[in-house]
Amino acid sequence: MRLSISRFGLVFLALAFVAGCSVNPVTGEKQLSLIPESQELAIGAEQYVPTQQTQGGRFYIDPELNLYVSEVGRKLAQVSDRPDLPYEFVVLNNSVPNAWALPGGKIAVNRGLLTKLDDEAQLASVLGHEIVHAAARHSVQRMQQAQLISLGVAGLGFALSDNEWAGLVMGGAALGAQLALAQYSQGDELESDHYGINYMKEAGYDPQAAVELQELFLEMSEGRDQGFIQGLFATHPPSAKRVAENRELVSNIGAGGYRGADVYQRKLAKLRELQPAYDAHDEALKLASNKNYDAALGKINEAIRILPREAMFYSLRGRIYQQQKQMQKAEADFEKAVSLYPEMFEYQLRTGLNALALNKLDKARTHLTKANKVVPTSIGYLRMGDVAVKQNRRDEAVAYYSQAAKAGGDVGAEAQRKLAALTQ
Repeated sequence: MRLSISRFGLVFLALAFVAGCSVNPVTGEKQLSLIPESQELAIGAEQYVPTQQTQGGRFYIDPELNLYVSEVGRKLAQVSDRPDLPYEFVVLNNSVPNAWALPGGKIAVNRGLLTKLDDEAQLASVLGHEIVHAAARHSVQRMQQAQLISLGVAGLGFALSDNEWAGLVMGGAALGAQLALAQYSQGDELESDHYGINYMKEAGYDPQAAVELQELFLEMSEGRDQGFIQGLFATHPPSAKRVAENRELVSNIGAGGYRGADVYQRKLAKLRELQPAYDAHDEALKLASNKNYDAALGKINEAIRILPREAMFYSLRGRIYQQQKQMQKAEADFEKAVSLYPEMFEYQLRTGLNALALNKLDKARTHLTKANKVVPTSIGYLRMGDVAVKQNRRDEAVAYYSQAAKAGGDVGAEAQRKLAALTQ
């Protein structure tokens, strides 16, 4: 592939030259700085909620668990090299073991990772590591590298997947998803391990927990643990070098400190009690992906019996009913999901898509609009265009199809065809 420097690229490189270098707030080393702190903070604030929602949304079932994780995170943030960042911590409703940080200290940890940990010190190790990623501006550095590689021409809209059982995300929310799911370099990981362990020590935690965790992760990566490969290992690759350097650092600064096993197990008690419901949901999702809808329905009903307050379960059952052409039952389930977690874009989106299939145009328009205000999706724009056509709103339809056409795959192609038909 040949690269040519466009006029925009030349302007971008000129700005890069003017921006020059700054000092890494954690290491004290000089680094390229194209994105000022004000923009760094703005990116994190704008992307935090949409990125949460593309990764399962808040684990609202147990607000006490969210408070606990935030308390541990704030202990570490206070001793970090950037204690004044507007740190936030959230537990996500996602079974994949993972954690991530956006610019400005916006941090998330999946419930699927929390169930793998043994004590508060191990949780502190995870959160301290992510705090360093934010404090040392690792995400910002990756954004700058991507801009330099593309000479400033960055795609703003893309489809994560055209799979029925995944989501189509485009527009601004795509940026947060890319930052959360992109792989860190070995240098960034070593740096986050090193300073994260120092933060643990200063906050009173036993830094040996970080070594234990890295040893476990390395062992699991060699055993090809699929859950971790899809999550934590994809974004935070473990290595023998990381284990060795962590072990040496702890040897130098001294092990010992708070572990908090009893407290941690108490705080995780509700999640562990509810785990069979989430296991049943995950099995139902696999069965549905393999088109075994009757078995999937049995599994998701099992999940609902255990935990009838979980919106995620009704959303999945609604999708299964759709595949079985039971659109009224799907409608009831999607409405239930919305009533339990109205802020979640996916439930608004599913309700809108189903309403359109039932030709309930006003209802479809209302829910699709709410969904796209939180997380813009190509399928949302496409179907809002369809609603506009049915309601004789030609200009709106053109605008919606134009947005959807920016996405790739079948959705983008369909939008392009419909846009062409309207503008001939």
